Amino acid sequence: MKFDNVMAEINGFGRFQQRTIFLLVIPRMTLPFHFLLNNFIATIPAHHCDISALDDGGLFRNLSLEERLAVSVPVQQDGSPNSCQMFAEPQYHLLLNSSSNLTDLPTVPCQNGWMFDTTTFKSTLAMEWDLVCDKKPVNSATATIFFMGVMVGAAIFGYLSDRFGRKKMLLLSYIITALFGFASAFAHSFPMFAAMRFFTGLGLSGISIISMVLNIEWVDIKHRTGAGVLMSMDWSVSTAVLPILAYFVRDWRYLTATVTTPLLVAIICWWWLPESARWLISNGKVNDAHFYLSKCAEVNNREDFLFTLQVLSKVILVEKENRKYSYLDLVKTPKMRALALFSGIVWFGVTCTYYGISLNVSGFGVNIYLTQFIYGTLEIPGKLLVLYTLHKIGRRLTQVGMLILTGLCICINLFIPQGKYLGNFRTAVGGLGKMFSEASFTTIFLYTSELYPTVMRQNGLGYCSFMARLGVSISPLMILLEDVWAPLPSIIFALVAFTAALSASFLAETRNIRLPETIEDVEQRRYWISLFILEIEQTHSLKIT
Repeated sequence: MKFDNVMAEINGFGRFQQRTIFLLVIPRMTLPFHFLLNNFIATIPAHHCDISALDDGGLFRNLSLEERLAVSVPVQQDGSPNSCQMFAEPQYHLLLNSSSNLTDLPTVPCQNGWMFDTTTFKSTLAMEWDLVCDKKPVNSATATIFFMGVMVGAAIFGYLSDRFGRKKMLLLSYIITALFGFASAFAHSFPMFAAMRFFTGLGLSGISIISMVLNIEWVDIKHRTGAGVLMSMDWSVSTAVLPILAYFVRDWRYLTATVTTPLLVAIICWWWLPESARWLISNGKVNDAHFYLSKCAEVNNREDFLFTLQVLSKVILVEKENRKYSYLDLVKTPKMRALALFSGIVWFGVTCTYYGISLNVSGFGVNIYLTQFIYGTLEIPGKLLVLYTLHKIGRRLTQVGMLILTGLCICINLFIPQGKYLGNFRTAVGGLGKMFSEASFTTIFLYTSELYPTVMRQNGLGYCSFMARLGVSISPLMILLEDVWAPLPSIIFALVAFTAALSASFLAETRNIRLPETIEDVEQRRYWISLFILEIEQTHSLKIT
């Protein structure tokens, strides 16, 4: 008897599984909250030099704010005050002749800090620690530091959850994220904040990869697609909820604490989460697996289905008793090597194009809160499209198709000129590309969980998540290439999408197929290219080696 047969008998998508998904969605809300938090806490409002120190109690004090700025801060080409320079001394003659040649007037960097526009944001990182002008790259580095933590966490939790179990490591990731998430909200210096954000990202990576695998491993074949897409829907909904929270909570410290709060509820709810029965059996812990499976049958009203420990111990054949798996097992056998190579390329391509489009699509001409809300709602149709195509044409063709459509949208925008008349059309095509890229993102999470065997599933997903963060880190650097040649970033993003689509075509189809339990299951799996070679052998009676 296979494990999926057991799941089918005790109802593979009953109340037990639905409760598990609900309990996992609570901590997963914090994923888009923190991943996109920089859009609100690291933004740089309009600013100019603080000129209050120039008040000498004389003429300067009697001037209006506009007149003080006119005599103290040079004007930029667009008519706004210069953000980083001020006059060496007040230029009172400008009150009489504002058209004077300002280039000849001596200027100095801001001497007493900056004044910020608080119309949209009450407090941000830049406002807190003056991360503007020469320190602007430091402000931009906060996202890089965070994603470095996510990248390291993917490798750590991928290994630990295959070694010590899904449930224990999920609790550890909750605690790490909550602890350092709240600590970052109370950081008294930027170095401390950056360190806290690194470890917050590390913990969030565990929540991301472990929750998805735990969900997939408790669902039967029939409902695996729906459960995977349903689980990923929390990202889009939370992406749309974040700007609403940010609109009402405009101080970066309070906002950081607010988006971390769901983890306190998640820690309490953790007690009702099950351990993965697949992982327990694969690691010889049959008694514990029997407990959770019996609990599942009871909650799903299938108590009439009885199975003994002896039968359960034979459900999954363990390759070697007490064998410990590591990342090295990804490259020890031929098909695992191929799986690691192609899945790594696909993950890199999916995330690189997703974040490349997100950073490169022009805005909707509205404020940041409404823009972010629209971006979140745009992803929901993409997930509904994926839910349909995964059932109809399978995982591989869906993954390939969504990546190709993403690349085509990027290519089409290369030929649409930026301007008043075609600007809306260009934005619509960019939004469509983002929808397809989100669809490919949704597919790859489910697809990867089905491709890797139970004994290596978290290691495999951890490695893939590591490759994904490389793509996230590189995409902003690619956008900088527009200074060399404007279309170059879009061309590179399109090529990356097409390369990822080609790599995805070499992966095995997993629709309505049992999840592999051991590395041997993967080695026995036949890929489409293997079937093609086999057909040639049978036709020509040749043995190809």
